[in-house]
Amino acid sequence: MIQLLLIGAGHAHAFVLEAFAEHPDAGITITVVSDSSLAAYSGSAPAWLAGETTLRETQIDVAALCQRAGARFVDSPAVAMDTSVRHVTLANGETLRFDVASLNVGSTLSLPEQQGDHLPHLLAMRPLSSLPQRWQALRDDVEQLPHGASQRVVSVGGGAAGCETLMSVLGQLRHQRPDIDWQGHLLSASRTLLPDAGRLPRWLTLRALARAGIQVHRQRRGETLIEGGVLTTQGAFVAADIVLWATGAVGHGWLSKTQLPLDKQRFIEVENTLEVVGQTGLFAAGDCAAYDPPLPNAGVYAVRMGPHLADNLRRACHSEALAAWQPPRRVLALIGTGDGRAIASRGSLGLSGKWVWQWKKRIDARFIARFNPPFEK
Repeated sequence: MIQLLLIGAGHAHAFVLEAFAEHPDAGITITVVSDSSLAAYSGSAPAWLAGETTLRETQIDVAALCQRAGARFVDSPAVAMDTSVRHVTLANGETLRFDVASLNVGSTLSLPEQQGDHLPHLLAMRPLSSLPQRWQALRDDVEQLPHGASQRVVSVGGGAAGCETLMSVLGQLRHQRPDIDWQGHLLSASRTLLPDAGRLPRWLTLRALARAGIQVHRQRRGETLIEGGVLTTQGAFVAADIVLWATGAVGHGWLSKTQLPLDKQRFIEVENTLEVVGQTGLFAAGDCAAYDPPLPNAGVYAVRMGPHLADNLRRACHSEALAAWQPPRRVLALIGTGDGRAIASRGSLGLSGKWVWQWKKRIDARFIARFNPPFEK
């Protein structure tokens, strides 16, 4: 019996479990390990932050999906791996052996240096699994603010995630405390906002940020939290009461203590088959994988990898030749603007409106419903 171990409950592994649920394999035993039986879908996070959906509506029931696939679910994350003897150690102390394994554990953030007292409230956007606790702590603090106070919310990170997060968070905070004077600021290390997007999507995003009353600061890379704000790498000071940290994605710290080949950001280097470089029978997908040429850290790539990963894991379990995966040349990005609208971006094309937001919500809801039991809402 071949032991297949899925480490993490990311988007790609949802497709793997779906594939084995639809086409069971009596010769393969599947085990899934994760820090939660409910996995957040990153595409729905902005709608949840903006207060338009409940947290549960953004989650995939991994335990139920495992049951459909005939897999064992272990509610404990991996904290160590020894590829020479092919076993993984979990946070609960359990050790699991594997013949074939796949990592889909997402990413975390390289947090800013913090100096002094009376620092701004820091809201790190990764890891996603613990974001609900951090978001609730911020909202609890906001509830205690005196009537008529002024709050500067600064987002560090000028990519799509940084823009979308800031607009969603500001929208919800203004709804929660309309008596507060909320001011938004976005720090982008790049000379151009959304450098990977086309000219029209960039313009639409800038327009949405301006509509939300957000000031954009280009060529400013946030580095250190100090009393009253953020210090940039150039030594400039940006006043802040709340700092959203949406930059500096890195792999989880425990990966650096393994024999896995990692790049400078601790992402796992993979071949075009999604097999780890130099590690037969070991795979990685999604944000934790370093593909060559590099791919943006976006959930859409994990989604596209999923069916192919499922096929290659089955092939690996049966010692069959692996197939190469071809990443899409262009992907559709849907960016919520926190005001009931969204921007659709694909290459140089861009569209904006309330209908785009409704379209995005339908797409996200269908994706989540695909993996959840029929009775789940």
